[in-house]
Amino acid sequence: MENFNDSKALAIEIAKILDKKKAHDVRVLKVESLTVLTDYFVIASGTSTTQVAALADEVEYELSQKGLEPYSTEGYDSKNWVLLDYSNVIVHVFVPNTRTYYDLEHLWADGEPIDISEYLTPDSTVE
Repeated sequence: MENFNDSKALAIEIAKILDKKKAHDVRVLKVESLTVLTDYFVIASGTSTTQVAALADEVEYELSQKGLEPYSTEGYDSKNWVLLDYSNVIVHVFVPNTRTYYDLEHLWADGEPIDISEYLTPDSTVE
């Protein structure tokens, strides 16, 4: 089991998993100074509800192989926005129109964007 006591390392690992599965516009926001809920958000988009579910499933599968299970999941019914709660890191996977509507990056604009470009394939960093 890998050591993911470091929230940032876990957030980056999740971003890499999403990127490998062809997620779009993967972002990591450090929000620990803004909320007691979590330290980081990982935000990504899929092109369809099917891809959103596949992206979330892949994160769950890959992390379960490393001994980590989410504390809770939400959104698998509609698959427009799937949330995976890993306590210190919360993963949000959206279809594009739902991501635009909720605009978490704007709502949490005081959060610190983490540069993850070195971990992602060049075409997937920002749309």
